[in-house]
Amino acid sequence: MQRKYEIHIDGRPLLITATAELPAAAVNHLVLRIDDPREVGLAVKQFERRTELAGLVLHGADVPRIWKEFRSRYEFVQAAGGAVSDEQGRLLAIHRLGRWDLPKGKVEKGEDIPEAAVREVQEECGLQQVVLGEPLCHTWHTYERKGELHLKRTDWFLMQASSKEALVPQTNEDITEVRWLNAAEVERMKAESYPSLLSVVEAWEAAARSRT
Repeated sequence: MQRKYEIHIDGRPLLITATAELPAAAVNHLVLRIDDPREVGLAVKQFERRTELAGLVLHGADVPRIWKEFRSRYEFVQAAGGAVSDEQGRLLAIHRLGRWDLPKGKVEKGEDIPEAAVREVQEECGLQQVVLGEPLCHTWHTYERKGELHLKRTDWFLMQASSKEALVPQTNEDITEVRWLNAAEVERMKAESYPSLLSVVEAWEAAARSRT
């Protein structure tokens, strides 16, 4: 089992780890030692209430139990998405609800995760041909829907597609634009998009460098 988890709550990172470590350049983070997993709920509620905090670190000797207690507060949702490159090494991005994002969506019942990732890319971007590559990384974030708390895991995959195909935004999913981003545009996206997406884009950049 993992020894470290990073979850984004309202755009702010919550780190569950064995040691009281802080992320690089972290400021205004609350660090709490968890000796009893029942303390997790109170810590998370305190973090949600104290909006001035930039992040929360929960550390303790029994990371699996801390994680299990944290997960028990939420309804689990599995999602999948793609970091898609074209022939020029550009990144495919969607513009939704005022921010640039990457195509992703919920895995349907009985559907394989990689299959769902390709389907979501095709549906959200209007692509017909998408080549599935290696697994890239995964992210966690929470959200509230109809009064219920959800914990979403998104599994990300490297993919390839052709820029010769027309891009058609899935407007019924609030997507207003689909575009291939060059290196400068990717940098702007990293500065302006969702904090949880930063690790995905950086992993995509690292994968691209390893191929050159």
